[in-house]
Amino acid sequence: MNPVWLRALALVCVFGAVVLAVESIVRSMAKNRSEGQAINLRLKMIGKGRSHGETMNLLRRAGSAVPHGLPPFIDKLAHKFERTLMQAQLTIPTGRLMLIIIVAPLAIFFFILMLMAAGGMGVSFGRLMMSATFAFALGAALPLMFISFRATRTRKKMQEQFPVALDVFVRGLRAGHPIAAALDLLTVEMPDPIGTQFGLVVDEVTYGAELRDALQSMAERWNLDDMRMFVVSLSVQNETGGNLAEILENLSKVIRERAAMFMKVRALSSEGRMTAVMLTVLPIFTFVLLFIVNASFFLDVANDPWFVPGFVFLLVLYLIGFFTIRKMVDLKV
Repeated sequence: MNPVWLRALALVCVFGAVVLAVESIVRSMAKNRSEGQAINLRLKMIGKGRSHGETMNLLRRAGSAVPHGLPPFIDKLAHKFERTLMQAQLTIPTGRLMLIIIVAPLAIFFFILMLMAAGGMGVSFGRLMMSATFAFALGAALPLMFISFRATRTRKKMQEQFPVALDVFVRGLRAGHPIAAALDLLTVEMPDPIGTQFGLVVDEVTYGAELRDALQSMAERWNLDDMRMFVVSLSVQNETGGNLAEILENLSKVIRERAAMFMKVRALSSEGRMTAVMLTVLPIFTFVLLFIVNASFFLDVANDPWFVPGFVFLLVLYLIGFFTIRKMVDLKV
């Protein structure tokens, strides 16, 4: 074929490929922009085609994956883990996430054993213990710390947004909206996480729940005293009457003053809390990173007779320090 025609055909193909690539990028950007217009996670999930009931069940984790008949201590830890996942606003099912956290350390442990066998490295009890510790730290400890950090940050943001949500609710009442309509206003005007949580309350009321019960369930899920005071205010006003807008406006002022006192306490204890974070996360992170970069640094000394008792003693000291620091920085206001 004529080289000129080949060159023209190649240019046409390149032009077509560029046009298709640009079209795909523009379409993806437009889709992300349309999804980003939803102000909170609940509206985004509904915008992607999920029903209100399915969205409510996923965000509330209504179907508990914790089996019945567990010992009280394990049952308490399992339900606390579910609440942490809910507060972190993760939509992955609890059972699947628990399976990943269980399987991931085992997979990493056997992968390390395969590498040791392929490299001709002997297997001893110390090396097995070191490999198991690394697998647990990488596959379970760090992900759990990340989930806990995300849940704590979301809960803190809920506390900061709640007085603003009360102000919006009061304005809705003074504008003449009924309580249900004022709550529905919060679901579209407030960002995450408070907008999603009030959206769940509206969905529960839509499906037949009492408003007070739905709000009480939200307060129990997040374990926030501010929400409990809000529920009590609504209950008292419903039974005795009165100006609900004025009651909630005064409640908003009390919550803001309480938050100001809490922030003063946090400022005074910031050094201790940051020290606690560094002493908790840094040893695990450093151990994982160093094991990934230079595993022989640990494995070469794992055959020493004193390694196993020394390593076990080190883990015990770390756990003692972890729980002690948590007690020291857990300040109640």
